[in-house]
Amino acid sequence: MKIIETKSFELATISRGDINSPKIALLLPGQLDTKDYAHMANHVDFLANKGYYALSFDPPGTWDSPGSIDLYTMTNYAKAINELIEFLGNRPTVLMGHSRGGSMAMLVGPDNQYVTHIIAVMSNIAPSKLQVGYSKDEIKENVKISYRDMPPNDKVNKKRFDLPLNYFKDAAKYNIIDGLKNCSKPKLFFYGTEDILVKPESVKATYDEVIEPKAIHELKSDHDYRYHKNIIEEVNNVVWDFLSW
Repeated sequence: MKIIETKSFELATISRGDINSPKIALLLPGQLDTKDYAHMANHVDFLANKGYYALSFDPPGTWDSPGSIDLYTMTNYAKAINELIEFLGNRPTVLMGHSRGGSMAMLVGPDNQYVTHIIAVMSNIAPSKLQVGYSKDEIKENVKISYRDMPPNDKVNKKRFDLPLNYFKDAAKYNIIDGLKNCSKPKLFFYGTEDILVKPESVKATYDEVIEPKAIHELKSDHDYRYHKNIIEEVNNVVWDFLSW
């Protein structure tokens, strides 16, 4: 792990490959996920072996990235992505993310001139909403209590996050499809047939709204494909074919 200081943040990163490579790949974790989950680390290794300088990071205020959880908003996540691209020399950059990370790729990618490809794995264009139906144990004192597996795939031990409700208010400001639908950069979408968090229909609807060049791929998987090595490898192979565009 290495801490990178951008203009606004200290970001905990993992990276592989030649730091002087002419092309960059940024791997973006999902909501309250970490760079150290099995799929992020595997994608970093795969793309580094294909000639990219590949990097993943914990978004501001989460996991190993210093600072309060108050820093964790879509606004700051997007800012961190743009600042990392600048920190790395504004080289041609692939943005690839899972779940909310893919949403961030779809949000940042159209407007950043250095982003060449946008890859969203089981991602939604809808904002993260504070859904009704949470128990009193989950919503306390203006925070949403969430638990995440410890990396790489530890389903027993959990890390607790007290996510301020401001996260959801901030997310509601963004309409991702506005910038994405007329974006002429290559776009790749994945959906999981067993995904109940980001349903296949929502991914297909996003695909239908955007212009060419674009591709979509079905994964026979639930949302947490990081538990399935064969699905991770399938994603890698499809991504590599796509990056030849």
